[in-house]
Amino acid sequence: MELSFEHLDGGITLAKVSGRLDLAGARAFDLPFTAHVASTNARVIVDLSDLSFLASLGIRSLLVPAKAARARGGDVVLLNPQPKVLEVLTHAGLTSVLKVCTDLADAVAALGGSAAS
Repeated sequence: MELSFEHLDGGITLAKVSGRLDLAGARAFDLPFTAHVASTNARVIVDLSDLSFLASLGIRSLLVPAKAARARGGDVVLLNPQPKVLEVLTHAGLTSVLKVCTDLADAVAALGGSAAS
């Protein structure tokens, strides 16, 4: 699992995740992602386009920090998951809790940013 961060206009962070969010991937993902999301009013887009596998522990790694962000006035939006990852997210009920977008401009707009970001 690889994780990188890019700062977009309007205080939005793009977190790019690649590889697998299995046991080992979730362990590597949790601390840096949670630290990024822990700030007040954090608005984060998680790009899942290069994530090939999502296990239950990976679901937790996305959901817990997202709930914490919302409690602080921020939010997390998921971007462009591969079909198998989207299927897991849907079956786990995450698509009813977290917004899933297929386009970066839509994800930015969902966080209250400008579509031109």
